[in-house]
Amino acid sequence: MNFLRRNNADILLLGVAAVWGSSYLATKVLTVHGTVFAILAARFLIASVIMVIVWGIRREKFLDRRGLLIAVIFGFTQAAILSLETWGVALTSATNAGLIISMTIVFTPILESVWMKKWLPRSYFVAATVAVVGVLLLVSANGLRELNWGDALMLAAALVRSLHVTALGRLTTGFQYGSVSITLVQTVVCAVLFVVLDLPGLGTSFQNFTPMDWLDLFYLAAACTVFAFLVQLWAVRKTSAARVSLLLGTEPIWAVLIGVSLGSETLGWLGIAGAILIIVASYRAQTIELKHRIVPVLSSGPA
Repeated sequence: MNFLRRNNADILLLGVAAVWGSSYLATKVLTVHGTVFAILAARFLIASVIMVIVWGIRREKFLDRRGLLIAVIFGFTQAAILSLETWGVALTSATNAGLIISMTIVFTPILESVWMKKWLPRSYFVAATVAVVGVLLLVSANGLRELNWGDALMLAAALVRSLHVTALGRLTTGFQYGSVSITLVQTVVCAVLFVVLDLPGLGTSFQNFTPMDWLDLFYLAAACTVFAFLVQLWAVRKTSAARVSLLLGTEPIWAVLIGVSLGSETLGWLGIAGAILIIVASYRAQTIELKHRIVPVLSSGPA
């Protein structure tokens, strides 16, 4: 049963990585017509409406005081991640962004090991490093630029995302907190924050959005926010933060594949070699992680 649960989590997490990989193109287009906080406000307002509907359908028990506080805090950290990522994508190339955000693969196991005071074997970190080298090869085919503010913001986003995923797993495991309720609160907190941060610019930006922009925003809200947040929270409670981040670390592969199929990017032999390294190293690291870490399983309550 645990094996099936892990397999389901892996498939869904790869789906999250795929939609997040596609989000770079949509976000890059939107920054032409609106401010960063206006884009995020529209995205999370739409996502909040969807989450209210989902919560109403599930009729899930709402959070207690501790759960509500945790969800609000995670709403702030999620807002920080999305702000850093959106500003980063606006100021650097999608190639650099995809490379740097993959550092989450390295940061998360380290943070989780420190938190649990139980280190993964050295071979795990070797595999994770090989995966990062694969990402480097994958994106270097399109050319790397010198570090700029966008690159620095993406590096900060990777660190905050690692902290967020690690804390999410450790603070919610063992408690009967519904994933839908936590995600609903996170989404509403993000929506309120982004509206407040750019209230004057919202009207102008919204007027500049084209019908295609609104379609992109709905996609970012439904797929890259609601679907991704629910799966991430469910998966991290069924497995481990290190495993979640490693699977989500395939995001650059999807970003390049979508760039090749929908954009004008090309993938040469160097990129193909990088993709193979990432896939092989990720699989190896997953195997090591399963053998050496006791996976906490939520035995009761909604998931």
